[in-house]
Amino acid sequence: MQGNPEVIAYMNELLAGELAARDQYFIHSRMYAEWGYNKLFERLGHEMEEETEHAEAFIRRILMLGGTPKMVPAAVNIGEDVPAMLRADLNTEYEVRDALKKGIKLCEEKQDYVTRELMVAQLKDTEEDHAHWLEQQLRLIELMGLQNYLQSQL
Repeated sequence: MQGNPEVIAYMNELLAGELAARDQYFIHSRMYAEWGYNKLFERLGHEMEEETEHAEAFIRRILMLGGTPKMVPAAVNIGEDVPAMLRADLNTEYEVRDALKKGIKLCEEKQDYVTRELMVAQLKDTEEDHAHWLEQQLRLIELMGLQNYLQSQL
């Protein structure tokens, strides 16, 4: 099946974002493990797996539409401490959210409703799971104080 070249090109942009998010979560999860924050390590490991699943879904769809997946991740933003890491991850999720919204609009214009549904599902996961959880963690740091928050993550 031959897909719309603009949709395929945009899916490759989205794929780059998913690969970057995966890599960022990977390094952050390992940093949390090294520092003994096991709860954060486990959660970021889960997020890394979900980003990998998102990337795989784009890869499969690009291939099905006759395109070639470009496996070059976007830039990764590595934080130096827990709050900076959480903020960097949240910013990445906001970037992914905004990119998915643009992709959904493009798919509607090009009448590729199956790809649109793939993006809608990923947008739901980005907003309701990933970004929401990160916002909660940053709010907890404000409410509890950093030291209490960090202690709760051991």
